[in-house]
Amino acid sequence: MGSTKKQTQLRLEPGVLAAGKDAAAARGLDFNRYVERLIAEDTTGARAAGMAAAQRLIDSHGDFLTGLEADLNERYAPARKPRGAAA
Repeated sequence: MGSTKKQTQLRLEPGVLAAGKDAAAARGLDFNRYVERLIAEDTTGARAAGMAAAQRLIDSHGDFLTGLEADLNERYAPARKPRGAAA
């Protein structure tokens, strides 16, 4: 049985292409599947629904998340040398 997918061609700036390939690899997808997923998410409203859910999470728990981020930054920040200390 043959594929029902259609082939197309894109022209992208080299930096955009590299960023897209990196993003695809970080998600465990090949570049074609990544582009297909972006288009599907954008045209079905899935992306907007995800962004709205993320905003609700931030609105509901933003203070907690900000405090957690500050705590983690403090715990795992590189050690600072006191002023005047020899290098």
